Amino acid sequence: MLVFKFGGASVKDAEGIIKLTKVVEKYKGEQLLIVVSAMGKTTNALEKLAKAYADQTDDMQDIYESIKQYHYDIIAQLFESTDVVFDEVANTFVEIDWMIEDEPQDDFDFIYDQIVSVGELVSTRIVTAYLNKAGLKSQWLDVRGYIHTDNTYREGVVKWGKTRDSIALSIPAQLERSIVVTQGFLGGTSENFTTTLGREGSDYTASIFAACLGADSVTTWKDVPGILNADPKLFNDTVKFDELTYTEAIEMTYYGATVIHPKTIKPLQNAKIPLLVKPFNDPAAPGTVIKENAANVFAKPVIIIKQNQVLLSISTKDYSFISEDTLSDILGRFAKSRVKVNVMQTSALSFSVCFDYKEEYFNGLLENLNSTYKAKYNSNLTLITVRHYKGNAVKELTAGKTILLEQVSRNTAQVVVK
Repeated sequence: MLVFKFGGASVKDAEGIIKLTKVVEKYKGEQLLIVVSAMGKTTNALEKLAKAYADQTDDMQDIYESIKQYHYDIIAQLFESTDVVFDEVANTFVEIDWMIEDEPQDDFDFIYDQIVSVGELVSTRIVTAYLNKAGLKSQWLDVRGYIHTDNTYREGVVKWGKTRDSIALSIPAQLERSIVVTQGFLGGTSENFTTTLGREGSDYTASIFAACLGADSVTTWKDVPGILNADPKLFNDTVKFDELTYTEAIEMTYYGATVIHPKTIKPLQNAKIPLLVKPFNDPAAPGTVIKENAANVFAKPVIIIKQNQVLLSISTKDYSFISEDTLSDILGRFAKSRVKVNVMQTSALSFSVCFDYKEEYFNGLLENLNSTYKAKYNSNLTLITVRHYKGNAVKELTAGKTILLEQVSRNTAQVVVK
């Protein structure tokens, strides 16, 4: 039994859906569960729609119409005008229609999840319909009835026991009859509200299903030849890893490598299920295999670049030391504000922290801290992480830049620069 995950870049247009179908066709003798992301940049567009609705801006309806038209244009290239998929997609968009009819009353994170989730619901309707049209018997499955989470909107915490029971109850029988197509990134609460698992969370969805079903492997199809030592959009001389251990993959995703969602590896490691990262445009290529006993070979250092960073320095108002109790209190405030730390460094009188800038979370954190501490910050910074660094690698990457914070261990160097 195999689990495939196709990202937004793979299904951004009609041509991508046709390619997806050709990939799936090569595995038609296998039991196959397919996880699909929203098409192209739909999640970004739906985020704009959620913000426009929350702020009640004049461009809300224009944003929404553009999103719908993008999908209908793709459908028109794949199906006859009388095909039932047009109605299925229209009925899916009704979930947004119902919400934006009224003025916003709910917390923004709740609004975000109810609106942004529609991208995956629509993309999977289209993919399922086209697989069936191509003669590959497929069944659409609403993931919200199978991956159960708490009520942490925008970052739902999976309830593993309930999720395992739901998946085991009916999906094995469905897989014997047909391909199963479902949504990445989404979950459902006990009150039947939609949650999301965090941006780029479709990889995590695939690993949840794989772990619960005892899959032979998970394959995530990407627009790169496999896992590279650096982002090919930023570096010309990247090299591909043939294989990596689970541990190394976890380290890379923790530090910000975006090719895999950070939560993806652990369920697979626990179940000893290999993860294959393969190129969508060259399905026969080997890609990268992540598994327990892999030979990590680092001919070049791993370079991870994170933009839009904030460096925040916190000190007490009475100039007392940054003690263990103080650190515990500060980190508790970070957790409450849902701000994740990328680098932290302490001195006698200050505690410096680097993290991704997200406006609503950052403003809440700053307000919380300023009630007790003094806080100063720099924004629009870059965090450079280099694993398995050699020679002058770090010096070359930071040449001509102002270094605001530097931290070096035996395997990893991290530098915050302006």
